[in-house]
Amino acid sequence: MMNSAATTHVRVVFELEQDENGWPPAGSERLWAVPAGPGLVRLDNIPFFARGVACGDVVRVEADAEGTVWAKEVVEFSGNCTIRVVPDRDGDLEGDLNTVLNLFAPLGVEGEGLERFGLVALNIPPAADLAGAKRLLVEGQDGWWDYEEGCVTEVWRVLDPG
Repeated sequence: MMNSAATTHVRVVFELEQDENGWPPAGSERLWAVPAGPGLVRLDNIPFFARGVACGDVVRVEADAEGTVWAKEVVEFSGNCTIRVVPDRDGDLEGDLNTVLNLFAPLGVEGEGLERFGLVALNIPPAADLAGAKRLLVEGQDGWWDYEEGCVTEVWRVLDPG
């Protein structure tokens, strides 16, 4: 029997620009999405490496001759933020990805860990405790982790975590 998700989801490829250190560790990232209209998809998972996009964003796509679906541009932002957290292996959390996820869960934040790279991708929806999440991120830089903002809203940018 075929899984209904397999028939409704498509893989969308995002080209990635690597820095001088070779990060991110790939030239592209594939994200799951659901069709949202002609030439449009709604992202259905949290990006680990792609910048400027978040789960729930609507993206214009184009398929090439081989059928690969390529992301072109975001046409509607979801209001979600994508934050990537790398727990310090030598720090208090000893690099544990699940501990990071468990610390953010009570704030209405969901995420996913990528053990291979010691990385957690967080999806912070507008209904989450934004101030609490930002405060935790900032405070966690003191011995727990480093983080980067992959895609944030204006509300997030101006938020004082104090």
